[in-house]
Amino acid sequence: MTLITGASAGIGTELARVFASHHHRVALVARRAERLDALAEEIVAAGGAKPLVIACDLRQPDAGDTIAAALAEAGVEVEYLVNNAGYGLFGQATELDRGAQLGMIDLNVRALTDLSLRFSASVIKHHGGILNVASIAGFLPGPGMAVYYASKAFVLSFTEALHAELGRHGVRVTALCPGPVLTEFQQHAGFEPGFDTAVLNVSPADVARQGFEGLMANKRAVLPGLGIKIVPLLLRIFPRGFVLAGVRRVQQRR
Repeated sequence: MTLITGASAGIGTELARVFASHHHRVALVARRAERLDALAEEIVAAGGAKPLVIACDLRQPDAGDTIAAALAEAGVEVEYLVNNAGYGLFGQATELDRGAQLGMIDLNVRALTDLSLRFSASVIKHHGGILNVASIAGFLPGPGMAVYYASKAFVLSFTEALHAELGRHGVRVTALCPGPVLTEFQQHAGFEPGFDTAVLNVSPADVARQGFEGLMANKRAVLPGLGIKIVPLLLRIFPRGFVLAGVRRVQQRR
């Protein structure tokens, strides 16, 4: 079974489609049950195995227990784990709602870590893999989206460490690090797509496909698209202060 969080929209939906198209039975996790049901019907209609739908809010402390109970009731074990659920908020950290920012940490960091550790024994048993959706933001400081950028830095660092630790068990671990992708993310975060989105944008379907292929090839990190691959190189060339100022200017234009 391949467990996919944040499967109700955007990259998560496309990840569910691509895993199902490669003969994985998928467990779909998100809050919006009606969207998950519709996606499950689509997958079955396309010839895929019937997905398991688990509607829950991953920000809640007991979400991992809810997911584990649903899997146990269905009599399935996790072979591949895809931690895609997450959101961002645009604005000054000291001015944004504190509860909403802490909820971002709960989803982007705590839930991802919980599921990665909770199901690691099962993934090891089946010699499967873990795909964590980070972001190009994980390489950068992020004034204007400080908590989001920091959360993705955690995801990137944590995933790279798991890649090193679990490799000896025959487990694939990959960080998927897209740039701006046109999904519901921007609307939820509170900004309109800008020039960077137009230049660096890759479709959700292409991001999902490259993430799947990268995981199966056991790549440590996948940066979808040509433009986005230059960012780590630029970080080696320019001082951190210069990068910080550059990100701030981009965010101020939103």
